[in-house]
Amino acid sequence: MPFLSRSNKSYGNEHLAGLDHLRALAIVFVLLFHFRLFPHPEWIDVVGKFGWTGVDLFFVLSGYLISSHLFQQMANAGNIILSEFFIKRFFRIVPAYLTVVAIYFLIPAFREREALAPLWKYLTFTQNFGLDLRVQGTFSHAWSLCIEEQFYLLLPIILVLFISLKMQKVGVWLLALLFIGGFAARIASWVHFIIPLIDADGFGQAWYKYIYYPTYNRLDGLLMGISIAALFQFRPQIREKLYRYGNALLVAGLLILTIAYFVCSVEYTFTASVFGFPLVALGYGAVVAGAICPSCFLYKFRSPITTNIATLSFAVYLTHKGIIHVTQIQLARLGLAMDGSLMLLLCTINCFFAAFLLNRIVERPFLKLRKRILIAS
Repeated sequence: MPFLSRSNKSYGNEHLAGLDHLRALAIVFVLLFHFRLFPHPEWIDVVGKFGWTGVDLFFVLSGYLISSHLFQQMANAGNIILSEFFIKRFFRIVPAYLTVVAIYFLIPAFREREALAPLWKYLTFTQNFGLDLRVQGTFSHAWSLCIEEQFYLLLPIILVLFISLKMQKVGVWLLALLFIGGFAARIASWVHFIIPLIDADGFGQAWYKYIYYPTYNRLDGLLMGISIAALFQFRPQIREKLYRYGNALLVAGLLILTIAYFVCSVEYTFTASVFGFPLVALGYGAVVAGAICPSCFLYKFRSPITTNIATLSFAVYLTHKGIIHVTQIQLARLGLAMDGSLMLLLCTINCFFAAFLLNRIVERPFLKLRKRILIAS
């Protein structure tokens, strides 16, 4: 996820504050959506209902940030240094992730549900395939990180292949083919897996297993981010024109997301399953494109609050379900209502405090080690 990218830099050394705001929004969305799985105030059901799209915003941001970095290397050096890219990704993601995986497997009290997926699925980042919430619901939110890791593995390799074969111009057709392929994959998943189970018990879990989690159904956000990066990197004339309409792009994105909200109000329908994800990706794509334009108020506005939230977002993402679970159990023993607003506030504070500790104890030291390795190489 874009919170996996430490730096918001693009087209120079400029810090893109607008993307910090969006990353902070995305992790807040994810928190609100997942808090609905625990005892919670009634208003969370309304506010957090669309929070599942926080992951899609992360996908768009990741697609944009990672692709921008790779496209810059292609434009400046004519090639991509795979070793450097994979070293950066490994030290940014794996140490913190494995720390949390170890906590889940070694400390059963941390688990928000009964059963974990097999360890090998976490270690190979394949947990999102065949994920059944009824039997593997603990740490299930790692599914989106699996998709990110698969993306980080394949994208640079594909780009290197394009460069070696001098097929860069084919990229736009590949993007279009993958977008269309997403529709085809979701329709096929619906016909072959969902229709036979519509009236069966556990239909909701089956929908997540066959529609929501598989990589081939969820590429829209990443592809949108790649498209924005390619447009801004390789079409400078269009980029300069778009720079003048940052706020307009932001408004357009919000309007599209409003439409998506109603389309996806009942997520288990054919329309939401097939058209909801690309519609959300398009809306967030416009928002991200607006946020990187100098004319947009998000670009101009800088806030230490959103910057700090963005910095901790990966650690929050990894730990929040376990922290909410443990916090609610402990505070309930002191007589605090589990579904109260005070419980929500204290759980949120604990989520960010735990994320702060993970960031300082694990993330920062390994990022420093990464820097030393890159300098030495």
